[in-house]
Amino acid sequence: MSDAQQTIRAGSRVLMHFSLALPDGTEAVSTFDGEPESVVLGSGDLTAGLEQVLIGLKKGDKQTLELTPDQAFGAWEEAKLQWLPRTDFSPELTLEPGVAIAFETPSGEEVPGTITEVGERRVNVDFNHPLAGVDIVFSVEILEVGEPES
Repeated sequence: MSDAQQTIRAGSRVLMHFSLALPDGTEAVSTFDGEPESVVLGSGDLTAGLEQVLIGLKKGDKQTLELTPDQAFGAWEEAKLQWLPRTDFSPELTLEPGVAIAFETPSGEEVPGTITEVGERRVNVDFNHPLAGVDIVFSVEILEVGEPES
């Protein structure tokens, strides 16, 4: 494969190790001690901002960048806090602040939500990404770059 083919561009399949951490070093997720992640740029596997910082990298490249919320997971939005009836939740489910739950949208898409408050009749759920509104330190090591699919 030529150098041009090994350069990450839109549609490339990328095998990489990565970590997402807060600026204070608190790690949110990392693949460096486990299996690498395979993503296709443009498929929605990553946010547009994370994809942008991969464009132009090649196999063997390592990079660590601090990203703003706009470059990573977006701003935190109060509109994404929703009160849901307690009856919408399974009685077996432990409802307490901090518990993350997968919810299904009417279109069948699965979205994560985090319980922020539990009332007698309602439960407040935050549908913002857990890393929304914060700066993120994104570290990446590119292991393989595959050709964009036609």
